[in-house]
Amino acid sequence: MATCGEVLVKLLEGYGVDHVFGIPGVHTVELYRGLADSSIRHITPRHEQGAGFMADGYARTRGKPGVCFIITGPGMTNITTAMGQAYADSIPMLVISSVQSRDQLGGGRGKLHELPNQAALVAGVAAFSQTLMSADDLPQLLARAFAVFDGARPRPVHLEIPLDVLVEPADHLLPGRPVRSSRAGAAPDAIAGMAERLATARRPLILAGGGALGAAAALTQLAEHLQAPVALTINGKGLLPAGHPLLIGSTQSLAATRELVEEADLVLAIGTELAETDYDVTFKGGFKIPGSLLRIDIDPDQTVRNYLPQLALVADARLGTEALLEALGKRAQPRHQAGWGSARVQRLRATLAASWDPQMLSQTRLLQALLQRLPNAVLVGDSTQPVYTGNLTLDMPAPRRWFNASTGYGTLGYALPAAMGAWLGSAERASERVPCVCLIGDGGLQFTLPELASAVEAQVPLIVLLWNNQGYEEIKRYMVNRAITPIGVDIHTPDFIGVARALGAAAQAVADVAQLQAALGQALERHGPTLIQIDQQQWYAGTSPQ
Repeated sequence: MATCGEVLVKLLEGYGVDHVFGIPGVHTVELYRGLADSSIRHITPRHEQGAGFMADGYARTRGKPGVCFIITGPGMTNITTAMGQAYADSIPMLVISSVQSRDQLGGGRGKLHELPNQAALVAGVAAFSQTLMSADDLPQLLARAFAVFDGARPRPVHLEIPLDVLVEPADHLLPGRPVRSSRAGAAPDAIAGMAERLATARRPLILAGGGALGAAAALTQLAEHLQAPVALTINGKGLLPAGHPLLIGSTQSLAATRELVEEADLVLAIGTELAETDYDVTFKGGFKIPGSLLRIDIDPDQTVRNYLPQLALVADARLGTEALLEALGKRAQPRHQAGWGSARVQRLRATLAASWDPQMLSQTRLLQALLQRLPNAVLVGDSTQPVYTGNLTLDMPAPRRWFNASTGYGTLGYALPAAMGAWLGSAERASERVPCVCLIGDGGLQFTLPELASAVEAQVPLIVLLWNNQGYEEIKRYMVNRAITPIGVDIHTPDFIGVARALGAAAQAVADVAQLQAALGQALERHGPTLIQIDQQQWYAGTSPQ
């Protein structure tokens, strides 16, 4: 007789789930009863926050939800930070937790791991949270979750299963049939209105974000048809490949790029919130869109947030962009103002390149050396200097190859477990998975350092590139600039190489490009993680212009 917990595993298999991240506990063991005989691989983090970050990284590279099994109470409080990061960046994540038996819910009787209301706890970081009150409702609740992932703005979903429901007989629910939803197509009247405006624009410009990750080919064709410069958000890097003549980059917070945006007579925003951490990373305000604004987004509410459009289309980014291309193809070729398009982009990029200071150039050389040695790598970042720099100076050859926690929710410690999940999700077969590099600072690494042991255990060949400046340097500089005496930012720096080796990882220090590329080559030959430490001052000295 199959229990509800066993049937859940079977149904997840039907939805294509191949990895689950979780830490078994007395309240979740019934979720594991059927796991050993399934095709799903279980990954054990060292903290439930790590489970959530792994699921987040997995979802970003695989393009389908990461799944977590989480214990009642402290497991749920631990994972909420990771859910917040995924919620802010519209990442699909399915968090399945246990909860007290139905007759104990909200009882306040001091039961093990008891919370008054788990659903209320996660209400602000989930598309929805639902309690499974009967095993019979399991197929419908899973269908609801995957409807969010497939057809709406993807965000975390939380399903909690009472302990007595987990062991309910559920044979009658097998074999279960997965229910999948399609994304919204493009309304013909909205497409016609947008096409008319785009066809008559003299200086069109495109802003695209992480919501357009599935639209790379169509977006590139649309930009070329319109001869429209394209600015990408951090999560949208790679939608136009590095070196494309119409690619502005991700520099919307800088004055020179803002001047170009203000010159545009029409701006088409696709899959972007137009929010602070992509358009105003210095928090000074001043980003403006004087021209006509058109918006395409899967979320109706988002189409009118931050900047009101002249016309909005609620649709999947790829379907909407493809429909625009088809409509524009039936019209006369757009007439562009002389000097617009690639010529204007070329002038802007020259201006930006001349503005990078020596430290940014040195950090950019680090990132370029990485991509030179590992051209197909996925770079997963934390809040650290090389990541801030790369957000501005680095372009990627394809989508889903650069993402980090330095924008949006801004969680420290994200990069290590997220990069681990990214490697697991980068291909269905392990032999086809690509190198994944964690870019992290010494402060951020101390948040999730134990997850190195998880990578050793799971034999994930993760490369942890540690930028060590012995403290929270960015925050210290911010305090000094505001005339605040720095406190709490000069923290103890452990022997990371010794700690990494004690956890079972390989570790070494490098000081220049040649040493870095040699260390990267050695890391590729290993079946487990490698930590490569870079001392900030040594790197600056070793890569300074001769």
